[in-house]
Amino acid sequence: MKITVLGSSGQVGAYLTEYLRKKGHTVHEFDVVNGDHHDMTTIPNPELHRVIMDCDFVFFLAFDVGGSRYLKKYQHTFKFIDNNTRLMANAFGLIEKYNKRFVFASSQMSNMSYSPYGVMKRVGELYTTALKGLTVKFWNVYGIEHDHEKSHVITDFIRKGFEEGDFEMMTDGTEERQFLYAEDCCEALETVMENFTDFKPEDPLHITSFRSTSIKKLLQLSWVYSIGLIDQLRLILVLQKIVFRWIRETRQIVILWVGGCLRPICRMELQQSLMK
Repeated sequence: MKITVLGSSGQVGAYLTEYLRKKGHTVHEFDVVNGDHHDMTTIPNPELHRVIMDCDFVFFLAFDVGGSRYLKKYQHTFKFIDNNTRLMANAFGLIEKYNKRFVFASSQMSNMSYSPYGVMKRVGELYTTALKGLTVKFWNVYGIEHDHEKSHVITDFIRKGFEEGDFEMMTDGTEERQFLYAEDCCEALETVMENFTDFKPEDPLHITSFRSTSIKKLLQLSWVYSIGLIDQLRLILVLQKIVFRWIRETRQIVILWVGGCLRPICRMELQQSLMK
């Protein structure tokens, strides 16, 4: 199958691109880090036109977004709103033109009207429903990150451990989040793609691990591993893998919430339930 991954160098996209290729699919990568010809805010964009026209399925993962630090700094700016508005209008217009099956990556924040990021994601959901695509919501996907300005909580803690030693968190750390390893997320996305017609556009599809970990616990683990180490850039990547492995080994099975169902569903169970 020919698959286009919009945002192919991002938090999920990089893992998904590699995962799909290993499964034998032809993958069209599309990400602004590859150059201006991959800038989805450029309208029209001949290369975007080509990769959407010449594919069987689209994963719409691209967005101007980062972790909480990035959102706090940029989400209220004109550039942030303009970038996301333009890239959505551009991609959704071509998806509609060529009638492509697709999955749009939204956010748990899409119901938060006070957040420009949440509002933008809600707009994307409305586009998706109108075009009969499927919306998925990830629960704090983690994996190796190279752009530290846009990094998420685990990478943030490891980086701050190197650079600042003791540092203040944005909260008291007692809140808990469900974390999902990027490779497991890819498995769930593949299942959604393979069973696309078994879902309805209005189905709320949540992909998660169903295991909560406190931010304070993550901080303690990240801080311990960052003490007294050198060669920072290389070790940050190594330590991310250590922390990720620890979380992954303690996780429960990946869950795809369908229509509010709270029961853990493994990939095989999901496929079997869809065949009934």
